[in-house]
Amino acid sequence: MTYKERQSDQQAENEITPDVVEAHNLTKEEFDRICRLLGRRPNWVELGMFSALWSEHCSYKSSRVHLKQLPTEASWVIQGPGENAGVIDLGEGIAVAFKIESHNHPSFVEPFQGAATGVGGILRDIFAMGARPIALLDALRFGPLTHPRNRLIMRGVVEGIAHYGNCVGVPTVGGDVYFEACYGTNPLVNVFCLGVVRKENIHFARPRTSGRSILYVGAETGRDGIHGANILASRAFDAEAEAKRPSVQIGDPFLEKILMEASLELMRAGLVDALQDMGAAGLTSSSAEMASKGGLGVLLDLDRVPLREPGMGPYEIMLSESQERMLVILKEGAENQAIEILRKWEIPHCIIGRLTDDGRLRLKWKGEMVADVPVSALTDEAPVYDRPQRPYVLEKRTRIPWREPQSFNRILRRWVTSADFASRAWIYRQYDHMVRANTIRLPGHDAAVLRIKGTHKGVAISVDGNGRMCYIHPYMGARMAVAEAARNVTLMGARPMAITNCLNFGSPENPPVMYQFARVIEGMADACRVFETPVVSGNVSFYNETEGQPIYPTPIIGMVGLIEDMERPIPVSHFVHPGDYIYFVGRIYPTLTGSTYARERNILQFEELTFNLQFEKYFQATIRQLIRAGLVRSAHDISDGGLAWALTEMALAAPAGVGVNLDVPMERVRVDIHFFSEVASACILAVQPDHHRRMESMLEQAGVPFHFLGLVTGDDRLRIHAAGEEMIRLELTRLRKQWIQAFDRLLAIGD
Repeated sequence: MTYKERQSDQQAENEITPDVVEAHNLTKEEFDRICRLLGRRPNWVELGMFSALWSEHCSYKSSRVHLKQLPTEASWVIQGPGENAGVIDLGEGIAVAFKIESHNHPSFVEPFQGAATGVGGILRDIFAMGARPIALLDALRFGPLTHPRNRLIMRGVVEGIAHYGNCVGVPTVGGDVYFEACYGTNPLVNVFCLGVVRKENIHFARPRTSGRSILYVGAETGRDGIHGANILASRAFDAEAEAKRPSVQIGDPFLEKILMEASLELMRAGLVDALQDMGAAGLTSSSAEMASKGGLGVLLDLDRVPLREPGMGPYEIMLSESQERMLVILKEGAENQAIEILRKWEIPHCIIGRLTDDGRLRLKWKGEMVADVPVSALTDEAPVYDRPQRPYVLEKRTRIPWREPQSFNRILRRWVTSADFASRAWIYRQYDHMVRANTIRLPGHDAAVLRIKGTHKGVAISVDGNGRMCYIHPYMGARMAVAEAARNVTLMGARPMAITNCLNFGSPENPPVMYQFARVIEGMADACRVFETPVVSGNVSFYNETEGQPIYPTPIIGMVGLIEDMERPIPVSHFVHPGDYIYFVGRIYPTLTGSTYARERNILQFEELTFNLQFEKYFQATIRQLIRAGLVRSAHDISDGGLAWALTEMALAAPAGVGVNLDVPMERVRVDIHFFSEVASACILAVQPDHHRRMESMLEQAGVPFHFLGLVTGDDRLRIHAAGEEMIRLELTRLRKQWIQAFDRLLAIGD
């Protein structure tokens, strides 16, 4: 029986009816558009390919019109959006490639494998550029840990990240985690990766010449992950989300390690013309997108694709999202040498096709042509929507409906053991953050710091994004997210250079969600222009909602900063030495809007959010001058929990025996507003006694506000005076232990 006869039999049972089109997540209008582009109705395989590449996850059809606003260029940008990862120039012939991506829905359905394969996917994006991955960060968002399902998800996600990263041998050096009710059925798992490459060794996914061989490298293709980009990433969840478990991919980090080394060796040997990860939509996306970038066509022989399971047909082969696979376009005459290298690594491989000059994607299977479509129809002709937007208004309080607390001690003791503020040690102690010996500042600091071996340079990297602030005011919240990410690398002495972003939102078919998205992009674009940090890569994750309830708009900002001279002292984010002078530097905006303190009282908004980017930029430049002058021993920004928590956390993270004795100058506001406002362009600095006069002089000359607060002590106590009274007095020894062990207790509830 010929394929056409088999196809006829299949379509007799599975005719492409309106219900089938809807099941492929295509609208009637989109299906009609496909028919017009082809001049006929698609067959079953072609329908599957269009449904994958026209999905929201692959085509960005609802976000493209807004993403154009983001600045993407600078003299140090080598590669901006549109490749596997962005690349910036650090000088001395060295560049770094970096990107952040989401694996949200898979991590809800299957937390361990969803998170693990998220790590694998972002690693492949980096080494596809010819860069060796040297660091991972993760930005995690979960529902309250009082619910057993959220505890299960958090455990699985962290274990999955640790398992994959540790096995591959790439350190996970930091990240952040938030807990809000809206993430209970839509956790966010965003993973950032950075790699180092010499400029002359950078590779791209843009083939240049037809006739070149197409080499399949990596794991055999199985049925795991079929339609993952379409079923999981491009639809909202419902009560039947568990049934989507087969669309979650299964990862093999040991094979990923071999794949990485083999791919890097192929590139070093000069055998590779172009290279692409087989990620979302698998063989369909990798072949079509590479051909599109090169203005070429593709002919694939699917009988040659290595298969893990018997009986797989072309539909399954093209849409499988099995992990640890790469598609390589070889240079002319490189076949034998490439195969020799891959045999040495004992990794599955096969030449499965060639590039053509006809601009079409054609598939052969069992001697017949089973698909024949224009590459541009799959990629360039995907629909683009400017979705309707509708503003929304939150309830706003005109006054604070409670008295100032009688005991600030009680608040801070509660926070010490809460999920919002507990030590993240339970998370990062599961990660190997020292492998490859590049890590200079470990997890627990405002940003991670890594040396660039063979140079005097280093990088500071951070991920940030407060969804609550973006829900209250999407535009201002996005500005603050970029500012905080920049501030965190600044406090390590690094100059912010560029960002990657992961934009996590609800359904784009929901007008308030599109309003949030558009305003976030505007705020992010404005902030990036002020900080001169172009957006060089990123990811949009829509449909993060369940039963019509979207998450908070959550843009995660991955910031990369450059440290020119790693010989200079790099601050730590906690107090270290008794006798050090402690300073508050910058400005706190006197508002409880968006604060954790107000959220605990079920209030989100008081005054409108306001945030001065120009002051923030100048403030950060001044802090970098202080650090480069070698004056700063400790530095920590003021953000979540406000001034009171920043001081408490610096004391809790200090070595045993270290304490703090402070007198906080008060503005003409309530003490709780001053202590707990989370809207600030400010930080806490600690300096050696013989440096404080020079630091004060530099701050005065710069015109940046500052206050001397007090001293680091050796009595293991935190004492804070304000308005002439002792407001906080805490014994740190016992609290420090509770803080470090808090997640062990929170995650053990009900066990």
